[in-house]
Amino acid sequence: MEATGTIEQINTDFKNNQTILTLKLNSNEFTSLQKLKDVKVNVEVKKWYKKRSKNANDYCWVLCDEIAKKLSLEGTSITKEDVYKDTILNIGRFQAMILEEKALDTFKKIWNEKGLGYLVQEVCKKDKCVKIHAYYGSSSYDSKEMSLLINNLVELAKELDIETKQQSEIDSLLREWK
Repeated sequence: MEATGTIEQINTDFKNNQTILTLKLNSNEFTSLQKLKDVKVNVEVKKWYKKRSKNANDYCWVLCDEIAKKLSLEGTSITKEDVYKDTILNIGRFQAMILEEKALDTFKKIWNEKGLGYLVQEVCKKDKCVKIHAYYGSSSYDSKEMSLLINNLVELAKELDIETKQQSEIDSLLREWK
């Protein structure tokens, strides 16, 4: 079961050193929850955000594919994934970090496994340490970040004389997030 709601109360059971959390759900899940009473369950509580539109995500990949095809006509084989990654590196959100050089390969492997857009860019090396930018993939983007990604791809497509959706259609996709 997955639901949205608000935290109504937070208390501490000092005897057992445990947190007691009271939730108010936006849907009536009483019957489902009643079956789970007194049973150990997995709980994940995180801030709610409006998810990006599936149509906008689909359009992102259509643009990446068309751009890759057009660029590949010039003799170099470029994939839609290459276009996506380049766009993430150009406009994406990242976390700057300093790691020991010996930890870099392990960090890259773990970070890249999160998804196609989770990229690691080495910035500089000094004293057996490396400064990196760890980019977040678009699956973690909010509506503002996804809008920036799509608008960047639309501009690139236009520069390559690739037909894009009408601006009103693009605006409609982006409005779905607001």
